[in-house]
Amino acid sequence: MLSTSEIVSTLEMLQNEHLDVRTVTLGINLLDCVSHDIHQFKDRIYSRITGLAADLVRVCNQIGDKYGIPVVNKRISISPMAVAGAPFSSEQLVEVAKVLNDAAVSVNVDFIGGFTALVQKGIARGDRALIEAIPQALAETERVCASVNVASTRAGINMDAVLLMGKIIREAARRTAHQDGLACAKLCVFANIPEDIPFMAGAYLGVGEADAVINVGVSGPGVVKKAIDRAIAADPRLDLGRLSEIIKRTAYKVTRVGELIGREVASVLGIRFGVVDLSLAPTPNVGDSVGEIFQSLGLKSIGVPGSTAALAMLNDAVKKGGAFASSHVGGLSGAFIPVSEDLNIEAAARSGQLTIEKLEAMTSVCSVGLDMVAIPGDTSEETIAAIIADEMAIGVINKKTTATRLIPVPGKKAGDSAFFGGLLGQSVIMPVNNAEGDNPFIRLGGLIPAPIQSMNN
Repeated sequence: MLSTSEIVSTLEMLQNEHLDVRTVTLGINLLDCVSHDIHQFKDRIYSRITGLAADLVRVCNQIGDKYGIPVVNKRISISPMAVAGAPFSSEQLVEVAKVLNDAAVSVNVDFIGGFTALVQKGIARGDRALIEAIPQALAETERVCASVNVASTRAGINMDAVLLMGKIIREAARRTAHQDGLACAKLCVFANIPEDIPFMAGAYLGVGEADAVINVGVSGPGVVKKAIDRAIAADPRLDLGRLSEIIKRTAYKVTRVGELIGREVASVLGIRFGVVDLSLAPTPNVGDSVGEIFQSLGLKSIGVPGSTAALAMLNDAVKKGGAFASSHVGGLSGAFIPVSEDLNIEAAARSGQLTIEKLEAMTSVCSVGLDMVAIPGDTSEETIAAIIADEMAIGVINKKTTATRLIPVPGKKAGDSAFFGGLLGQSVIMPVNNAEGDNPFIRLGGLIPAPIQSMNN
């Protein structure tokens, strides 16, 4: 284990390589705010959030300054609103979303996640109300994020929910057409969603969590790339096994830095520390790209043959390094491949070297799935649902978390560009097979059963 002084030394060495604490996320349990009175419910959740999170941003900035590393994002996750807000209608849940947004603005956090429904086995009345509220809620707020879990390895795939989400995504895009469908960038559809995600848009506080918890998301694609570059420059004969070991050691150091920051934030706030999520999550900044790691490993571009194998090695090494560094590794931990948020990945998509089919294949070994993928605005609800279903099948069969964040960009076609701004970046719109076509298979609905290996576990 590294001592505090060794962690600080590591931090100093890595400061110029885009190492950061990407997010400190305060999880807040709202289940005891439940009321059948909508006004009382809104008052309770606003008071709870603003009370617990009042000092979050100040403390994160203070501790980031102390160690010379910024906490880039400060965020909040809440109990699944489909549970806490189960008595209410869709219209009332839109009101709740606006209160959540007001609370986020009041405490100055970047995003608040947890406008969430868990429907892998069936859709209850409260779940349906929340899902139907999502388009308006995300269109009329800036900081609220939503997620819906439609599948799990234990339950199978709820195809009724999958088809419904195709409709919801189209409607969310329509309501924010003037922003290239921006509402969809705040909506994730999951299989096997974890209970402790600090990264948006999927963050929420699981029903088995404490009243409040601090989860930390650390990211360092630039650090990993530089470590690979240095190692190969020193010894061009390095093989993949030795390179994997270098990635694992780098991930270990990054995880220790994240845990140091997270534990101190939790201690100052008097809140329980939860997990460190070490995920190579890129930004649109030069030098902070997961795609560039593929080039350092010898591939022409992410998306060319060999990319899935390289991603599998990268993801495995990151997870092993994180697990060795801390007994509190959670969330998604691994490598993200969001198209719009990574300049290198976006360029590969624009050049045609990375197609949506290859991207889907790579999601079988990455930490999330089809993330921040812009598609033609005329893509049908059924085709969107079919893309979701395919991605859910990868997660269910492989017993892993996977997700989609699909953005049908109104009025634009394949090859055009979509602009989302900030960390969300920009993206070429990727072509989709059978984009406007009919899909009777998806309309059959029902539940695709769980795989046999998960039964009786």
